[in-house]
Amino acid sequence: MSICGLDFGTSNTTLGTIENRVPVLVALETDYTTIPSAIFYEVDGEVLIGRRAIEAYVEGAPGRLMRSLKSVLGTSLIEETTRLGRERVRFRDVIAYYLGAVKRRAEQATGRELRDVVHGRPVHFVDNAPDADRKAEQTLREIAREVGFDDVTFQFEPIAAALDYERLISTEEVALIADIGGGTSDFSIVRLGPQRHGKADRSADILANDGVRIGGTDFDRQLSLGVVMPLFGFGSPMKRAGLDVPSSYFHDFATWSSINRMYEPRVLADIRQVRQEASEPELLDRLVRVVEEQRGHTLAMEVEDAKIALSEQRRADIPLEWVAPGLAASIGRADLVNHTKNLADRIAARIQNCLAQAGLSADGIDAVFLTGGSVKLAHVRKAIAKAVPSARMVDGDTFGAVGKGLTLEALRRYGPRD
Repeated sequence: MSICGLDFGTSNTTLGTIENRVPVLVALETDYTTIPSAIFYEVDGEVLIGRRAIEAYVEGAPGRLMRSLKSVLGTSLIEETTRLGRERVRFRDVIAYYLGAVKRRAEQATGRELRDVVHGRPVHFVDNAPDADRKAEQTLREIAREVGFDDVTFQFEPIAAALDYERLISTEEVALIADIGGGTSDFSIVRLGPQRHGKADRSADILANDGVRIGGTDFDRQLSLGVVMPLFGFGSPMKRAGLDVPSSYFHDFATWSSINRMYEPRVLADIRQVRQEASEPELLDRLVRVVEEQRGHTLAMEVEDAKIALSEQRRADIPLEWVAPGLAASIGRADLVNHTKNLADRIAARIQNCLAQAGLSADGIDAVFLTGGSVKLAHVRKAIAKAVPSARMVDGDTFGAVGKGLTLEALRRYGPRD
């Protein structure tokens, strides 16, 4: 069949096809069915995606790494350009290259052309901006057609996850689907059951949808600003009383989708000028080194690794010897909660919106189905559970539930096509 479901995520991407009427995720990178949403442009012109892209960057290959590609959809960045060697490339063209490469890999793995796709999308690409939200979906539709898909439709990612979860239950229930990903947190309340699974029209079963543009990368940013960036001058004083070092450099370095802005030639000149007027110039020397060596993504990855480690252990260390002898940051679980509690609370607050949309009280939810990498953060999980305390918590396929659900939706919409 030429149909597929495509979950282009902020952190990872999956693509599913139908085998014997069952959704199967395609191995997109050796034996992995998930591929990081990352791309690396080598100086010699070769372009790498996924794990190979990250490995090339970590190994010090000269070039430009980009991650969190999806985050620019719905923002002005989508039409902006970034410097790649002597050329400048639009961010939408970067996304097109990545998605085209994913499509080609899937076609090679399955041995057939993929023409029709159900694309996943968050409930809101952009908060409180309907026009920007529509533009984001339209841009993604145009890109999908540019890379070779004929029919392109969309489904909310939490609805897709609900379809995957529905295959696991034997009785009817009302479920809250919580998809806490890298860039957005999305919720749906859906009536599910084995007798409903085969219905052609499920619109009456979807009781509520809501979401917020907060995800794992936002937790990375807040943790970085709170613990790591002060080591590079964030919040430090200038010689002139009452002024701090400009904060924009640190916000860009702490934000995955903005890191490459720091490598524009004028930025390094600006930082060197600021250094001359800073009360603690040695901190700015560290920042200069990161910019000169274009290692902003190294900092971001080390913060991300520490965040992930804190889901299982009480402390995590970030080694920064490569910046300055003896430099390191130690992060405890309390630091993570302290710097990101507001994010967790804002995510959980969306559940109340969903309950109001559905006309339900908290005890009207039978189960919470959790998917997305950020559900592993204990305080996020706790905040969700607190909002619906009587519901049972069900862990789904962290990175695969949405992709499989989108593939089931593709089968429903397009049917078995040869």
